[in-house]
Amino acid sequence: MVTVRLPDGKTLEHPDGITIMQVLEAIGPGLARAAVAARINGEVRELFRPLAAGEYQLEALKLADPDALTMARHSAAHVMAEAICDLWPETKLVYGPPVEGGFYYDIDLDHKLTPDDFAKIEARMAEIVKEDRPFRRYELPRSEAMPKLTAEGNEYKVDNAERADGDALSFYVTGEPGSGCFEDLCRGPHVPSSGRIGAYKVMQVAGAYHHGDASKKQLQRVYGTSFPDKKALKQHLAQLEEARKRDHRKLGQDLGLFTLDPLVGTGLILWKPRGAILRHTLESFIREELLRRGYQPVYTPHIGKLDLFRTSGHFPYYKESQYPPLFENETARILNQLWEATTARGDASGYGPAELRVLERLRDLDDEVVARLEERGFGPAGGQCETNSQAIRGLLAEADGYLLKPMNCPMHIRIYGSEPRSYRDLPIRLAEFGTVYRYEQSGEVSGMTRVRGFTQDDAHIFCTPDQLSAEVLDCVELTQLVLSTLGLKDYRVRLGYRDDSDKYVGSIENWNAAQRAVRAALVSAGMEFTEEVGEAAFYGPKIDFVVKDCIGRDWQLGTVQVDYNLPERFGIRYIGDDNREHRPVMVHRAPFGSMERFCGILIEHFAGAFPVWLAPIQATVCSVSEKSEAYAQRVFQACQQAGLRVEYDTSNERIGAKIRRTAMMKIPYILVVGEQEAADNRVNVRTRDGRQLGSWTVPEFLATCAREIATRGVESPVDAGQASAS
Repeated sequence: MVTVRLPDGKTLEHPDGITIMQVLEAIGPGLARAAVAARINGEVRELFRPLAAGEYQLEALKLADPDALTMARHSAAHVMAEAICDLWPETKLVYGPPVEGGFYYDIDLDHKLTPDDFAKIEARMAEIVKEDRPFRRYELPRSEAMPKLTAEGNEYKVDNAERADGDALSFYVTGEPGSGCFEDLCRGPHVPSSGRIGAYKVMQVAGAYHHGDASKKQLQRVYGTSFPDKKALKQHLAQLEEARKRDHRKLGQDLGLFTLDPLVGTGLILWKPRGAILRHTLESFIREELLRRGYQPVYTPHIGKLDLFRTSGHFPYYKESQYPPLFENETARILNQLWEATTARGDASGYGPAELRVLERLRDLDDEVVARLEERGFGPAGGQCETNSQAIRGLLAEADGYLLKPMNCPMHIRIYGSEPRSYRDLPIRLAEFGTVYRYEQSGEVSGMTRVRGFTQDDAHIFCTPDQLSAEVLDCVELTQLVLSTLGLKDYRVRLGYRDDSDKYVGSIENWNAAQRAVRAALVSAGMEFTEEVGEAAFYGPKIDFVVKDCIGRDWQLGTVQVDYNLPERFGIRYIGDDNREHRPVMVHRAPFGSMERFCGILIEHFAGAFPVWLAPIQATVCSVSEKSEAYAQRVFQACQQAGLRVEYDTSNERIGAKIRRTAMMKIPYILVVGEQEAADNRVNVRTRDGRQLGSWTVPEFLATCAREIATRGVESPVDAGQASAS
């Protein structure tokens, strides 16, 4: 028998082999019509799958459920692929997965698709959806499936099949065999029928290479999206349009905040004066707060010896996203290759073929170094892997390579370890705006939000285990302060744990202690949070703040991480009240995260119209004619002397053009000065969004701005200004 337990606790029994859809139909036809998938014992399953004898926890999933929507998007990719094949029968399908926000299908087609073709594709998709043809799965043994695919003449599907695991391959058929159905090699899963994919739209087409190999023929990647209904799709499209208007890459250029120069390099930001003011203002804000909280500023170099990052684990852990090391000589370079090959094996059987090949190259280059290696215990068998690794590192210490730092923490650890520490000194909080470097793939680099060089508002706290909870709470509170000051109040907290993979360093005992500590801190603070396995840093669990901006997009910003492992790897200590040595616990925290990414997100959140305290230029003085220029100059100087970031428009253009240009630059206030204002010693105040606040004295305006800047409000001081002016 099949025993099914429902979310409300009710238990049902059915015969062995019943499908999930039949279970739902037995509960109620309305539920069966509304569901597109089910969660069975935590796993998302297709409704046409049968259940073997056993016990199951069942939850019906409607299209609005994120997991069900992902499944529907996979099915929509099939429907789009069928539509393209119907319109252009020579199409060869490659691969079509769901992705965040939609789906795509890579195709090989000589006809170059353009947006003009999208309407035809959507019209054919509508016909397929209207037919509401069922998705059906069947499997063939690999011995039968491979000849079938070869005979069909699609080399891409043959390649997909060769890369697939298992002795059987699965195919999905849309419709009933013999009735004009569509078939595709696919792992699944899919919704019950083509009519259940929701509202959809073909979005764009781009070039792509098979497996990223640029030496092969370029394919076309057709993107689409789908949502549960037309209303949700319309909202998504409106959000995309709003995001396009707010794109920080365009606004940043238009407002003179930053520039990207191919001669400087991909993913490397050049901060222009206005952008530098924005960044400096944010840095000054948090520096003041850090000093109040007992942080000590430090500075560290941009480059460090490779062995520093071997000790921390950043090398070779981050090797694929690091700039290549710089070596003092060829011997050091080959010694490093030997060390990498030795540590990569991770066994205790001496060295293997990979090390032997490198060793022979080293012998040809410098047999004296090989002799010294062997003196240190490096050998083919009988020793421990650690012995070989340590033997190599002993020589590398004499002539090692250097690495552009991917993280600041190893250098902060060395500062901590540079002098004796007592429990009376702890906690020690070291803070730095430290620039780090990651060699992101060129296709992943995007404006300021994904770059190759970025500055973190980084700090590392060294504390006793008893102090850990309070320090984590203080870091969480600091992050909340940063977000609330900037009006980013809609956020969720995510607690990231490790999974069972081998990508993490340190003992499981240390991990368990760290994970208990971060969870206890959030619980004691009364904060709601989600727990997500696999989201930890490689050295410890972390608390992430996922912020929703004003148009509903999620961004991961501030982070707090607890680390028992790096203090152990570096062997740092403090003397406790028992006069014995103890290991400190380390907390990593960065409320902004990356200054580049944070500023890029702020540009889009505010659409470039920053609050007064943050705006690079806070006011522009515009004279109406030459007759008021002398007074306008005095107004400009008064604002400047009061500390306001102000400009004076000295152009000969008409006042209307000056006002429009200032508004387009998103400058909060426009101070219009004509003959009447000069005679009255006043200014006519306008805002960038076109509101006219009337006639103010200069002291009134400056006092109101000063209050707004001091309180770091996220709104313009209109009400306060009007009250002063009246």
